[in-house]
Amino acid sequence: MKSVKISLSMAENVKKFVSIVNSYPYDLDLRSGRYLIDAKSLLGIFSLDLSKPVVLEVHEDNCDDLLKDLESFIVK
Repeated sequence: MKSVKISLSMAENVKKFVSIVNSYPYDLDLRSGRYLIDAKSLLGIFSLDLSKPVVLEVHEDNCDDLLKDLESFIVK
């Protein structure tokens, strides 16, 4: 499993993020504090506090292709 912090501060970014992650077969979760939601769920993402970065948990070790596609969202 890999975890990275991502920023989804604008609604347009959320739509683009969901489009990207839905094209991969991996199980993905977003964690914000004690809340955990499916990262492929548009409505679920909007239920989180997106004013600060959230943690993307990828339940796959070989997911460099996904992380490369999400590079613009990753907080370094």
